[in-house]
Amino acid sequence: MHLEDNEEEVGFNLKSSAPSRSHGVQPLGNLYFNPGAINSRNIGLGTLQILSDELVLEILGLLEGTQLGVLATVSKSFYVFTSHEPLWRNLVLDNLKGRFFYNRSWKVTDISTFHPSFDVSRSARSSGLRVRDFYSDYLFQSWLCANLEMKPEWLERDNIIRKRGISVDDFLTNFEEPNKPVLLEGCMDNWDALGKWDRDYLVNLCGDAQFAVGPVKMRLDDYFSYADQVKEERPLYLFDPKFAEKIPTLGSEYDVPVYFREDLFSVLGNRRPDYRWIIIGPAGSGSSFHIDPNSTSAWNAVIRGSKKWILFPPDVVPPGVHPSPDGAEVACPVSIIEWFMNFYDATKDWKKRPIECICKAGEVIFVPNGWWHLVINLEESVAITQNYVSRRNLLNVLDFLKKPNASKLVSGTTDRINLYENFKNAIEASFPGTIDGLRLKAKQKKMSFWDSVTDSKVGAFKFSF
Repeated sequence: MHLEDNEEEVGFNLKSSAPSRSHGVQPLGNLYFNPGAINSRNIGLGTLQILSDELVLEILGLLEGTQLGVLATVSKSFYVFTSHEPLWRNLVLDNLKGRFFYNRSWKVTDISTFHPSFDVSRSARSSGLRVRDFYSDYLFQSWLCANLEMKPEWLERDNIIRKRGISVDDFLTNFEEPNKPVLLEGCMDNWDALGKWDRDYLVNLCGDAQFAVGPVKMRLDDYFSYADQVKEERPLYLFDPKFAEKIPTLGSEYDVPVYFREDLFSVLGNRRPDYRWIIIGPAGSGSSFHIDPNSTSAWNAVIRGSKKWILFPPDVVPPGVHPSPDGAEVACPVSIIEWFMNFYDATKDWKKRPIECICKAGEVIFVPNGWWHLVINLEESVAITQNYVSRRNLLNVLDFLKKPNASKLVSGTTDRINLYENFKNAIEASFPGTIDGLRLKAKQKKMSFWDSVTDSKVGAFKFSF
């Protein structure tokens, strides 16, 4: 990649609020267009120059803030590496556990918290220091992904089926039974949340309540302050499963759409896995490719803002995603924006192309079980999502929970090992014969026409392929 000062030359547009390139770091390709230049990265690292940028940062991640500050004075190269924001983000999150007030950057936040006598304005001024002839694809890519606008062609494709006012039977027959995504319009028009849940209302209502934000817990007003200032590749995402218990009013101001009201996990009462979340995040935040836990289906309702969705069917692993053979773990090593940069265009030519849409405020998307999906907020967004188990998906959930690795994948339950037995027994007690009936129906459905035909003249003989 070769970039001049104007990144638009390679088809990228930067956000209007984007800061100048971090300390003048340039992509490695620029070095080859600068005859006679020597990479100051290597000079400043000395014998450590043989290490990859990722490994250098991995080692620096073992240090505390004071040690990073000392190392920054060794050379310009170490200054650039020790200024890498994710290093300071990890320090703040690990040491303060959410009890912090974000101040312009993670580095300044750490310094102002642990060294209040230090003039952070000096740190802010020095952050503009530019280092000549420093070339690093890794560091440049991190900066670019944090400041890149979504390209218009990433938002154009909208091939999901949209429905308004369909009956429950239509939904079950045409979407849940065949396991197909659909975007539903108008089914949250009666929600109080749709008219009320702006920033001021939520902050006043929630007060000092702490919400799950990545690995920490934060007050809502502190999270919004962070969201207003942050410019990073992977913004923290508020994703809280206990919001209705903490603030009962939040739980009373929305209703489960009529299409999703059968939820068989409810037979477990308070022993059920986590199943509903409030989701809040700034533009650029979101979830990289994953499959929802326990083989459940889900619905996601946008109350404020808008979200770009990309979904792949269960038999198509998205490019750049590396699930383990048993499905217990999923590795998606690139950020959401980096996935769009590196992999999105290739999917246009796939025989099984992804289903895509932009889900706006007032709309609900149905995510069938087993479907891979990526979501990115196009603006600050507030949403509610719930995972559920219906009769049409009950066998999938039971079969999943019975797997030896299921304990790794069950979300938010204190009785992971016995969840299968507890759920199965509770279903049989509440709905006797349901499981056996569903298995018999599934077996009959799988039988091919030829398997089901017996010629009376040849007794038990039947065709089979």
